[in-house]
Amino acid sequence: MWKLKQLMPGGDEEREESFLEEEESDGLCSLSYTQRMYAFAACLVAGLACMFLSMIVFIKPIKFAILFTFGNLLAVGSTAFLIGPAQQINMMFDSARIYATAVYLGCVVIALICALLIHSKVLTLIAIICEICALIWYSLSYIPFARRIVSDLLVRFCDTEL
Repeated sequence: MWKLKQLMPGGDEEREESFLEEEESDGLCSLSYTQRMYAFAACLVAGLACMFLSMIVFIKPIKFAILFTFGNLLAVGSTAFLIGPAQQINMMFDSARIYATAVYLGCVVIALICALLIHSKVLTLIAIICEICALIWYSLSYIPFARRIVSDLLVRFCDTEL
């Protein structure tokens, strides 16, 4: 395709610049590196703000669940701007973290169902606690040996002899 563009008369410099811009974007989107960094930061800050605001309405578990879950999804999804959505999906469903991803997404869905459809404060709080634990376990999958260390620590602290 590059050779075809070279053979076409006129505007070679403009075509070369646009081709280089397409090559830098890796075919994922038309955002530049700087725009991706701004989008990542904005999405992450918005997610953290939603999680912080959810702490203010902690007394009302349904509003808390909606804000907290939306903030989590924004924060987790913000990395798609850095590595691209396809790579994000591939990493989430990698064999090393597929179970953590499935449990996390399941907890997100259950928390939203408990908050929006069932309107049960107790079930919503239980679902949010499970969601937080699943998010921590999912996040640990990106740090080498972190899940193994946490598992060993939990076994040592929870292992009691009667």
